[in-house]
Amino acid sequence: MSEVILSTTAVSKHFGGLAAVDHVDMTLHRDEILGLIGPNGAGKTTFVNVITNLLPITSGRVFFKNREITAMPAYQIARMGIARTFQVVKPFRRMTVKENVAIGAMYGAGGRSRNAQAALREAEQVLDFVGLGDQMDKQADQLTLAGLKQLELAKALAMEPEVLFLDEVMAGLNQKEIEAAMRLVQAIHQSGVTLLVIEHVMKAIVGICQRVMVLHYGKKLAEGTPKEVLSHPLVIQAYLGQKFAQRQAMSNNN
Repeated sequence: MSEVILSTTAVSKHFGGLAAVDHVDMTLHRDEILGLIGPNGAGKTTFVNVITNLLPITSGRVFFKNREITAMPAYQIARMGIARTFQVVKPFRRMTVKENVAIGAMYGAGGRSRNAQAALREAEQVLDFVGLGDQMDKQADQLTLAGLKQLELAKALAMEPEVLFLDEVMAGLNQKEIEAAMRLVQAIHQSGVTLLVIEHVMKAIVGICQRVMVLHYGKKLAEGTPKEVLSHPLVIQAYLGQKFAQRQAMSNNN
């Protein structure tokens, strides 16, 4: 595989006596899409929060392009080229869609070199890319759920990341919207962005990811190709259930 762009070594996050993330090792290779799955409460979002230092790490180490970033502040990690979306979308609702994305353009990797006008121009290009070009002058609170998910992606992309964490960008979408979101994620990947995708929509995990890692009670339960992981007995028992396994087996045989 290609070079390792991001890695963690024995990363843990404790809340009191609870280990939300427990000694997790991860490698993310440049230009891949890695899926991160597991039951609700498995520690997936907490793991990303620790990597991006939105939550302080309890123990372990994080490396980006062979440089340790464990103790770096979140804004500095973002400026280095790591961005993420949030599971619960929280746009600046009284600002326009374009203004929301311009904030990302000023905060991320290219932010130091941009004034407000340059950030707005960058926002327009990103919004065209994600499919919101015709809604950029709307207030953010006028968007549908699918539109808000696209806006969340646009804000992160405007930061010009090399690595992008997507936290359940397909949650709450209908099948047509999920398929459109999958195409957009693939387009982002083809533009040269390395992705880690947290998702419960197994259609998306199978359809877009080269590898999958499973967390359960904060520990890494399994890792491998989507086919390997989704047929793993412990993953079926802990997360997917026998009905899913039977449907997956039938699909693989067809």
